[in-house]
Amino acid sequence: MRRAVLVMNGRAGTLSARPELPQLIPQALRSAGFDLTIIAEDAAPNMQGRVEAAIATDAPIVIVGGGDGTIRSVAARLGESGKILAVLPLGTLNLLARDLGMPLDPVEAALALGRATERRIDVGEVNGEVFLCQSVIGLPNTINRYRELHRREKTWRSLLKVFIAAFRTLLRQRPHRLMVNAPGWHKPWRIWTRALSVVNNDYEEGTGRMFHRPRLDGGALHLYVSRRFSIGWSAKMLLAMALGIWKRSREIEIVSGPAFTIRSRRRRLRVMNDGEACILATPLQYAIHPRALTVLAPPESGR
Repeated sequence: MRRAVLVMNGRAGTLSARPELPQLIPQALRSAGFDLTIIAEDAAPNMQGRVEAAIATDAPIVIVGGGDGTIRSVAARLGESGKILAVLPLGTLNLLARDLGMPLDPVEAALALGRATERRIDVGEVNGEVFLCQSVIGLPNTINRYRELHRREKTWRSLLKVFIAAFRTLLRQRPHRLMVNAPGWHKPWRIWTRALSVVNNDYEEGTGRMFHRPRLDGGALHLYVSRRFSIGWSAKMLLAMALGIWKRSREIEIVSGPAFTIRSRRRRLRVMNDGEACILATPLQYAIHPRALTVLAPPESGR
């Protein structure tokens, strides 16, 4: 049996929708062969405190239940501790869990961890803040803020509020004037964009594969810059993603490298790292740390 400690974000949307999971998940993990310690909700007043309590145990594996934002915040500490991260998808998108090949049902994911093997994956960083999937500047960041404000209401009125707020943002928000530089470039790249994303390893094109990264240890950041961002453009891009042809668009530019510096006329920019927003001082210094985090993943999730 492998020793592990379990910590779950009680505010995760999946737990709210399925109140039976706090009992089913530990049962499944023990059935999968884990000698399990559970960090209870009352062990600390917040998720950060519960994570610290999990790291303080002698268990080499920390199993984290939550969305991409929760996983990101835990990974920032686990990289320093040398412990192994195991992911239980309890969020909305669960991008990292998908890319690792984890089942998206939490109970099935808990059982799959019993057959999982260790992998080392890259960690992205911007101004000291880590991200495992992507870091976003611009319009999607603003729209996500409205979604977070109403995500717990789960009513048609809350969805309407988010849609109206997103529509107003599309009409009002001005593009960012940015200057991008990278090691080896002879001169900076000046861009005027409403949406920019720095991705930890490249996205794959393919029918039905939206925001999928087949490799998590490639050692490179990929910068995606959108020349346009409107309702019509968004709908066209979603269709192109579903068909697996979105990278062919002339309205998206993609460059890659081990590091980027992004400068702005603004002293601070709102940045969304794996779904969690923060305000960072400019310039934004992006870097990648190759194979800096050890995770558990199903064997079939290899390259």
